[in-house]
Amino acid sequence: MWKIKPPVAFPLEARYRPILESLVPPDPMSQFHLKRGSPEEEFPDLGRNSTLMGRILTPAMYRRQFNRCTHSGVIFDDVIRPGLEEPGDLSGPVSVGCVAGDAQSYILFCDFFDRVIEAFHNHKITSQTPDSDFNYDNLKGGDDLDRSYAVSCEVSVVRGVEDFCFPTHCSRGERRQLLSLARTALQQLGEELPGRLLPVEQLNQEMLPPPSLSPPLSLSPSPSPSPSQLRTGVGRDWPDARAVWVSKDGSLVVWVNLEDHLKLVSTRDDANIAEAFKSICVNLLQLEARYKQLRHPFAWKQQLGWVTSSPAQVGTGLRTSVRLKLQRLPRHRRLQDVLKRLRLRMDNTESPALYRVSNAATFGPSEVELTQLVVDGVKLLVAMEKRLEAGGGIDDLVPTQK
Repeated sequence: MWKIKPPVAFPLEARYRPILESLVPPDPMSQFHLKRGSPEEEFPDLGRNSTLMGRILTPAMYRRQFNRCTHSGVIFDDVIRPGLEEPGDLSGPVSVGCVAGDAQSYILFCDFFDRVIEAFHNHKITSQTPDSDFNYDNLKGGDDLDRSYAVSCEVSVVRGVEDFCFPTHCSRGERRQLLSLARTALQQLGEELPGRLLPVEQLNQEMLPPPSLSPPLSLSPSPSPSPSQLRTGVGRDWPDARAVWVSKDGSLVVWVNLEDHLKLVSTRDDANIAEAFKSICVNLLQLEARYKQLRHPFAWKQQLGWVTSSPAQVGTGLRTSVRLKLQRLPRHRRLQDVLKRLRLRMDNTESPALYRVSNAATFGPSEVELTQLVVDGVKLLVAMEKRLEAGGGIDDLVPTQK
């Protein structure tokens, strides 16, 4: 039984059709001589698959994507393989179950990706360019969270670089070129914000600022890729051409060639979201200008905004997290309803009674709007926790759907 109703019409694919036909030869798969059966014979078993990919993909949709291939060799089976190897769990959070091998994947396989993006981010894709706002002065609050509950915060953003495959599909040579580009761009950034670039195998705790809320890899002296990174392909040739740039004052960390080409992270022990967001905005815009000068701008698509390897990160690529001390609210029956209305997610941390609260989506609202959702949402969650500590109820505090 399909949990997401298959569409009757495919307006976005119709709009993209001239682009699709101009990008690929009539029979691209003939170039690779792969011994495959018909689409009906190759259609995967999705009976126990709980990812969005598994819920959305139909035999008819698979047939439409079957003979398409990007210029760098990404075929549709590459796109859906992560969801087949990690089918998910009905009791856990729903994952997208797919990755893009390159930026062109979002155009060539738009019939599939557009529906995954809309389902995950709960936002309709239109012909209009998504809003973008890096004016950190537009953020209201964020520097006044109650420190009795807010322990720390992190703001991160991911970016892909145009003309290169994403880490899920790139070659060793591409990865090394990306590292060389990052080294040049970060050296120029270091003129205003001094720092140093380190290979991941040289990492140790003394070289890094306080641990982030969700580091992309273990911060041990000899980090290794996770099983998930190996399954998606980003862990190939580890640790070749993987590096981290750390600012001298510890205000910014830039990961190179992990799940994405670039990931900027600003972590604050004082839970000052406003300052962390400002650091990301200022340094991201400077890096963007450097990459444009190097003739390799960040990957961007008109209907989607910034694109990276995961459709869960398209749009802004921005994630704002706050670690909160909560005792009573996590056990309340209405918590999941409250989080859904606030468009937030709450995850357990390794410490008891500490929870990580972050924006649930990255596509739709602008960067400032997403950060504002987290600031306002965290303040409301703290108010609910205080109400429960005093023995009161929270029904009157439950917000309307945002």
